[in-house]
Amino acid sequence: MIALDLLPGRSQWGAHLEELLARPEALWVYGPMGAGVSLLATELAQRRQAPCLEATELEAAAIWLAGHPRGVVAARVPAPGHLPCLSLRLPSLDEHPEAIPGLLSALAEEEGLVGALPPVLGALPCPGNLRELRNRLLRWKLLGQLPGSEPHGPLAIEAEDLATNLHALERHLLHQALRRSYGNRVEAAQRLGVSRRQLYLLIRRHGDPVRGEAATGDLPRRVLKRRPEQNSSPDPLIR
Repeated sequence: MIALDLLPGRSQWGAHLEELLARPEALWVYGPMGAGVSLLATELAQRRQAPCLEATELEAAAIWLAGHPRGVVAARVPAPGHLPCLSLRLPSLDEHPEAIPGLLSALAEEEGLVGALPPVLGALPCPGNLRELRNRLLRWKLLGQLPGSEPHGPLAIEAEDLATNLHALERHLLHQALRRSYGNRVEAAQRLGVSRRQLYLLIRRHGDPVRGEAATGDLPRRVLKRRPEQNSSPDPLIR
């Protein structure tokens, strides 16, 4: 289990930790995906000897807090202003990169990895935070794979019409999300903010570079309606 002292921003929120624990109000811990919100909320609840809730719906969390006035909530978003609780935001690793070396060492110890680690494992950006660090370590340990396989440089926009450019951007973002989640499609859908059904439609249209699945060639109507004589846009199928 990761020590609280290693979590990002500990020097800021940790300075008032004991005071927070002693307060009579409920605590609402929130932050980006994989930042250690659940870990921190669980530990605070144990120290308070209070229950803990993983909040997925704000209305349900509000009802739960009414019955647990000293409870601790773990959430992705800030608490609504009308709730009688104190909010503690856990920042991302991108905001506190100085936390990465200590976290990597602790995670490596948990996974039984010894010796020096490749520096790229701690490189920014780190979407997914602690989860991403653990994924990187596991990929390195089990498969010898390192992050950094994403295409570098700006997105190539060669067409002149909007439909074709949107198609290229959609493909770029899909492949980026799949690479950053190491092929985990549930996580990729969360990154993109789409449903799993929508994600599978996008994969059918653009392919999956992680699993090596080729695109079927299905195109959205906006691209199919584009007339070649409109301008000099290249064929969107040739990518």
